[in-house]
Amino acid sequence: MTDTPRRPGEPALSALGLHAPPADPGDTSPHTFPDGGTWRVEIPSVEGPEALSAVLAESARLDVPVHRVSQGSGVWMLRDAEITEMAEATAARGIELCLFTGPRGTWDTGGSVRTDSGGAGLRSRGHDAVAGCVEDAVRATELGVKCLLVADEGVLWTLHRARTTGVIPADTTLKVSALIGPVNPAAYAVYERLGADSLNVPSDLTLAHLTEIRRVSAAPMDMYVEAPDDLGGYVRMYEIAELVRRGAPLYLKFGLAKAPSIYPYGAHLRDVTLATARERVRRGRLALDLLERHGAGGGMSPLGTRLPGSLRRFDMAS
Repeated sequence: MTDTPRRPGEPALSALGLHAPPADPGDTSPHTFPDGGTWRVEIPSVEGPEALSAVLAESARLDVPVHRVSQGSGVWMLRDAEITEMAEATAARGIELCLFTGPRGTWDTGGSVRTDSGGAGLRSRGHDAVAGCVEDAVRATELGVKCLLVADEGVLWTLHRARTTGVIPADTTLKVSALIGPVNPAAYAVYERLGADSLNVPSDLTLAHLTEIRRVSAAPMDMYVEAPDDLGGYVRMYEIAELVRRGAPLYLKFGLAKAPSIYPYGAHLRDVTLATARERVRRGRLALDLLERHGAGGGMSPLGTRLPGSLRRFDMAS
């Protein structure tokens, strides 16, 4: 792990007698990615080849390293040729491409998710919904996709079993969506054992919550440093060095507050999708600049790395 990063405002505040208490070394995550890095970069909401091209161009212009891009509309919203184009473009640059499996929640006929209680959330309702997710997974991996995004515990376990038995490639990674992200260490450990290779936790978890999770699990964590409005709109840029220190190994995700939802994406949303794709990359540059200023920029995983390392799983026979 890197040295404890400088906190925002130090040493100016110390000179005024307003220094913060020293960081507790016991709060520092003992875990890293298998390559030794503590953080990676993910650009979300990359909804098709054109949005991917915009992200790649902007990341080159602003020198923003990208380890993973993810998509939210779902595999079924892309044609085979579009998936192939995205898979080839990302593979050529050592970037992991993650596509969402569906159906889920509001993407079917279920009405409970639209009630005040939220019903079962964005999970997959019934056998046919699980089957649709598996269909998406098989199709996407046959076209070269290496990472699948899931929003249901049953789908997660099913796809984990599928990769262990050769139904989909064994090196497929499974990412838990922020739509069902765990909020306590016990739940986090369960998702890891169900097959999660990275878990998107809600952006309102406290720093203490991250430390609690890291005491029970080394599975990579994803967090929106800036969350979309429908996930709370939280902005945690100035905490980024501390988020890495507490939450490593951590994927830093850059959503956008005050931006319209673009799911499911279509040509009618083209302009806003391309504009927000570019702005997510710019937000990444701002955050990485903060990491550098706070002395925490040296923990980045090498570009081209994607696997999570050895994680704990439930016994397949149980």
